[in-house]
Amino acid sequence: MKRTLVLTAFVLIGFAATPLLALDNGLARTPPMGWNSWNKFACNVSEDLIRGAADSIVRNGMKEAGYEYVVIDDCWQVSRDVEGNIVPDAKRFPSGMKALGDYIHSKGLKFGIYSDAGRGTCQNRPGSRGYEYQDARQYAAWGVDYLKYDWCNHDTQDSQSSYETMRDALAKSGRPIVFSICEWGSTKPWLWAGSVGNLWRSTGDILDKWDGKEKWGGNGVVQILDLQDGIESYAGPGHWNDPDMLEVGNGGMTDTEYQSHFSLWCLMAAPLMAGNDLEHMSDATKTTLTNKEVIAVDQDAAGIQAKRVRKAGGLEVWVKQMSDGSRAVGLLNRTGVEAEINVAWTELGYPDRLSASVRDLWAHANVGTHKGTYAAKVASHGVMVIRVTPE
Repeated sequence: MKRTLVLTAFVLIGFAATPLLALDNGLARTPPMGWNSWNKFACNVSEDLIRGAADSIVRNGMKEAGYEYVVIDDCWQVSRDVEGNIVPDAKRFPSGMKALGDYIHSKGLKFGIYSDAGRGTCQNRPGSRGYEYQDARQYAAWGVDYLKYDWCNHDTQDSQSSYETMRDALAKSGRPIVFSICEWGSTKPWLWAGSVGNLWRSTGDILDKWDGKEKWGGNGVVQILDLQDGIESYAGPGHWNDPDMLEVGNGGMTDTEYQSHFSLWCLMAAPLMAGNDLEHMSDATKTTLTNKEVIAVDQDAAGIQAKRVRKAGGLEVWVKQMSDGSRAVGLLNRTGVEAEINVAWTELGYPDRLSASVRDLWAHANVGTHKGTYAAKVASHGVMVIRVTPE
């Protein structure tokens, strides 16, 4: 069975992002790219694991593709000393955090770390509440370049003021540090975080599944996608909506679904933080994570997040305006069968009479010059990403 979506009605896209005061630290002018330990390894982190991840990023082509941050998530810290300094787990990190940061930097990569705005982290390790300036100074001394800052054990704290405190502490630390706000979209951070962090989680935690939701708040890929629709105007250079880290390669989805997951994140100008086992990934996972043409959509200098311009019967079209005036277009099939999706130029903000070249970014192939419309068959749970360039 096949279905057809014909897209002909004119839609006023309104591509231009609403101006938003951005955090003035000069960082994350394009969405950050890197790797984070949590999705695959959770609390099972160690010095050897992090060094191995850095080695893999260099060896497997991910560094060349643009990945640069190596981020240790929760469970690296165990206590505070008598002076209140945060203490790493000496058994798991025997060389210390400064040495680990130096190793990551020696690979031409950047070092990321995790803390929490509450008294404790999500795994009940010491949080940073009341120690923000002390922790920021310590991170800077270790050579940290990126801080993911969570929102567990926060009691009655106000989210905005809590994150502003750490923003100010990082600014005083003497080192440029990307600030990743992770309060799960619970207080609509897109409304206030543009001047506070470089990126902010806009949803609850991602699940390694295409479709589904857990009672505790976990979301499948398509649930997270739906939550991004309508907040695209708040993103831009230096301040990004963050739909959570990538699950590509972790085993809960098909290769087609992982490719779609990655495609949609790139269209949404999302941070690209891989979360898989880098040393043992399949060729399909590597191909997905290192597609430079699709990554270029994510990293486009204009920093415009894609907008959903059509949703009908499980078939969707997402459009992202690029800095050269072209459009990156995602044709998404959420149904259980292959379907043909037809996109009209008026959906892209172009006139019907316009001739434009079309390139398939996964096939790495030009698919001809077209006037007014383009149609393609898209696999179940697939996303075709095309780039439409006026001639």
